[in-house]
Amino acid sequence: MTATWVVVGLGNPGREYERTRHNIGYLVVEDLAGRLGVSFARHRRAHADTAEGHAFVGTPDHCRVVLVKSRTYMNESGGPVKAVLDFTKADHLVVVHDEIDIPLGALRIKNGGGDNGHNGLRSIRKALGHGDFYRVRVGVDRPTTRQDPADYVLSDFRAAERTEVALMVGEAADAIESLMRSGLEATQGRFNR
Repeated sequence: MTATWVVVGLGNPGREYERTRHNIGYLVVEDLAGRLGVSFARHRRAHADTAEGHAFVGTPDHCRVVLVKSRTYMNESGGPVKAVLDFTKADHLVVVHDEIDIPLGALRIKNGGGDNGHNGLRSIRKALGHGDFYRVRVGVDRPTTRQDPADYVLSDFRAAERTEVALMVGEAADAIESLMRSGLEATQGRFNR
């Protein structure tokens, strides 16, 4: 039987948030949608946009992939994520999110753990009743000034950072493909730095 992977990109809906640090998860799942040749559409049962396709077709690693962008704000993502999981009967959940404690351009992939003050993760953990899911933590760095971290993650990437951000989004998508195909340990060995 083909495994089903649900990959959630955390972010906030609306044009004003499109290119902010907090929306890096959206950017990564949009990259994956392009790779799979699928488009996002409103989900029938969840307050989310989803795109569904198949990866590694014709190989033993063939899997169904459901990409998710909640239509709620980050701190309310848990309900839509749970609804998609219940609907798809997924085998695996991957959550892609921004991480201020990791330098810009770096990734960390792990399974389980706390929410580390991240409201999107907190909401998902609360809705699911556990934190046992994969996380792709995408580094957006800490503010270099005394700027409030909440304001910082809602700010756009600077022009000088955009090339690195594009590379980082592609690398995060590569890491998710590796996770689906090669497992956690191999993916951590290749991408965690």
